[in-house]
Amino acid sequence: MSIQEIVSPGIASGTASARLVRLDHLTVIEIRGADAIEFLHGQLTQDVKQLGDADAKPAGYCTAKGRLLASAIIWRGEPDPADPAPRVLAMIDASIAETLQKRLSMFVLRAKVKVSRTALQVAGIWSGTDSAALQAAAGGLLPAAPWTRAELPSGTWIAAPTAGAGQARWWWVGPADSLQRLCVSIEADAGIEQAWRAADIAAGLPWIVAVTQDMFVPQMVNFELIGGVSFTKGCYPGQEVVARSHYLGKLKRRMFGGRIATAEDPLALTGADVFQDGDEQPCGRIVNAARDGDAVAILYESTLTAAGGPAALRAGSAAGPVITGQALPYSVPDDAKSA
Repeated sequence: MSIQEIVSPGIASGTASARLVRLDHLTVIEIRGADAIEFLHGQLTQDVKQLGDADAKPAGYCTAKGRLLASAIIWRGEPDPADPAPRVLAMIDASIAETLQKRLSMFVLRAKVKVSRTALQVAGIWSGTDSAALQAAAGGLLPAAPWTRAELPSGTWIAAPTAGAGQARWWWVGPADSLQRLCVSIEADAGIEQAWRAADIAAGLPWIVAVTQDMFVPQMVNFELIGGVSFTKGCYPGQEVVARSHYLGKLKRRMFGGRIATAEDPLALTGADVFQDGDEQPCGRIVNAARDGDAVAILYESTLTAAGGPAALRAGSAAGPVITGQALPYSVPDDAKSA
């Protein structure tokens, strides 16, 4: 199924019901302790100190050279009565969870912080036409604006960005037993996991996975365009490189959307090179890929000249399938527009 087949026709006809899919490719780590906020503020591209009670924001974790080792969605966890120490939760791709946990733990030093992987489950939920029924299942008013969060009796609900109007969706985070209860009220469909990933791609939301770690400066995957980078928060690993790219305007690469008519496994395409027709040297890489109907939707990073040039772009090799461009839903800087 494509995104349109799942979401748009049902909403238009008034027959759609809310749909739920387990997102086992995502996991949640916890950073807890008296110094958790201060520690993460000095590690991530996001202004952790300014995270509000209803926020869930994208954040990046970089090497000293400014290359992303992780992309995450972070929020402040609810206080634990048994341990009132501050806690921050980070939703990340499961393929990088172990390495990220170990690397963050290396830099804790004397700070009162513990980094651990949680047993929380992640699911994706698309809205249906009966918003009252969905709110009843959730146990309260759902967050509306992207990157906002609500703590409800059923779990944590985070409003996800979308490619356009009429496609409301949420990440849900909570314990396994809560997910089982939620599945009784919301139709669970394992077959739409790829469609959820394709919806992330349509929204221009990049996820760093194991094969793409240490490849991209945040701006190369438009991370600042989705609110994932603060240029006023102060130092963090790679901050000088990220800031220089921003203020000096020397960025020559960006992320774009596309589609490929191929039967290839999307996971095998992630991290693959992108080539310009007639050139044996790669001009970019595929950031994320997901099956969307009879094609594969992708986010790919490329030089601005290649992405805007007359020659076709191909995935995987100089003789690979042609990439058809797809517009992203957010505005891009003039240098990218003119590429």
